[in-house]
Amino acid sequence: MAQGADEMSFWQHLDVLRGSIIRCIVAVMGFGIAAFCLKEPLFRMIFWPTKKAFPLWQIWPLTDAETHIELINTQLAQQFIVHVEVALIIGAFCVVPYLIYELIRFIGPALYPHEKRATYPAVAGGYVMFVMGVMLSYFVIFPLTYRFLSTYQVAGEVSNLIALDSYVQTLLLMSAIMGIIFELPILCGIQARLGLLKAAPMRRCRKHAIVGILVLAAVITPTADAFTLSIVSLPIYLLYEVSILIVRLRERKMADK
Repeated sequence: MAQGADEMSFWQHLDVLRGSIIRCIVAVMGFGIAAFCLKEPLFRMIFWPTKKAFPLWQIWPLTDAETHIELINTQLAQQFIVHVEVALIIGAFCVVPYLIYELIRFIGPALYPHEKRATYPAVAGGYVMFVMGVMLSYFVIFPLTYRFLSTYQVAGEVSNLIALDSYVQTLLLMSAIMGIIFELPILCGIQARLGLLKAAPMRRCRKHAIVGILVLAAVITPTADAFTLSIVSLPIYLLYEVSILIVRLRERKMADK
């Protein structure tokens, strides 16, 4: 622990933590209210994957059956609840850099200078990778999943009417999952820095990793075609290879010291 990190008492640390939490809550609420007020552009963005003008459908056009999918609401207050939930989640997403800043500010006194210098790149890289995962989900993975599931029928007598909350929850969940998956290189780099992960075992387990990635991709996108499966699994596999490279570079750097 860095010198001076224990100069404050427990209650003083608690006061600092309380102040950080209050500022974070205020920031999330502020951005959430702003997102709530921007209802039309917000939900235009959320429903964009269902429209013909969506970029993916310019490359892979929708069929007539796929352009008549209805979103419905079956509960009295559900549209308002969905609006509030989406606004808060978008607000929290926008405030993530500030939340991370508050976290580093709180734990900063307990870190050595070189640990602080290593923290900022890792945090920035983690946020960028999370955004990349969310963008991949929004522009490719979720639209393909929605296209398949919304038109899938066990029998012609059963028509599909997609509930609003089901659509929004699936979109947000898949975006969060892909964002977390894209943190793999950052997490591997941190573990390598702590000496908990080596490149050699990762290379030996490459075949097992490929099988696991295919299973994960099949769970994320329960579609029947190999093309969609490859679109999802290829980026995850590339992340695995990048993780191996990062761990190897970290090992070399530690060996040179």
